[in-house]
Amino acid sequence: MNKYSKDNFTIYNENAFLVMRKILDKYPQGRFDMIFVDPPYFLSNNGFTCQNGEMVSVNKGKWDKSKGLFADLEFYEEWLQLCYALLKQNGTIWVCGTFHNIYLIGYLMQTIGYHLLNNITWEKPNPPPNLSCRFFTHSTESLIWAKKNKKAKHTFNYELMKQQNNNKQMKSVWQITPPQKEEKIFGKHPTQKPLALVERCIQAATNRGDLIFDPFMGSGTTGVAAIKYGRYFCGCELEKDFFELAKGRLKNGC
Repeated sequence: MNKYSKDNFTIYNENAFLVMRKILDKYPQGRFDMIFVDPPYFLSNNGFTCQNGEMVSVNKGKWDKSKGLFADLEFYEEWLQLCYALLKQNGTIWVCGTFHNIYLIGYLMQTIGYHLLNNITWEKPNPPPNLSCRFFTHSTESLIWAKKNKKAKHTFNYELMKQQNNNKQMKSVWQITPPQKEEKIFGKHPTQKPLALVERCIQAATNRGDLIFDPFMGSGTTGVAAIKYGRYFCGCELEKDFFELAKGRLKNGC
């Protein structure tokens, strides 16, 4: 199993399901204080979008191609079940998606036993225009925040979130710009999340010294955010190029 470790993080260039089962064998009562999941959305369907004023393919790679609704459902259910088992009793999970997959994920989470806390809407200030002009421009993504069951005593740093929102209760709609230039100096990932988005999730739902897991870490944004705020990180990435990208970012803190 190919892995790279430092004092505050361990990352695996391996199939996430294999890594998760090995961790679960060692920690059957759960291991992680928080899990952040940005799974494949399965949107690489040979369509087109607009980027920098030009028409470009939406295809991102074989890992983002749907194998059909039933196969996609099985894939989502498998990692959701493993994440449930790997969460500590009072841990929480964040799952990213769009309307293409988030309703299916939310349904599965509830059948597994998760208790949903919030549906966060990430609003993108400058989304790509809708080229077909036959429906509204897609300008948001969703994040489901959940805990293992209704009685679990989850962490929520309410006062910190309030301070970051001009001393007012923070709402569930977050306007955050896409990843900044400095977040891509080691390379680009086609579905990279903004560091500011993941930082907020981590600051809201964990404390210093907590252990955070990301089964599909991509460019390593979750790890960068975790280390920045004094947390520990464990992540998996199957694609070798993205694993090396994440490793570079984690080693250099950006």
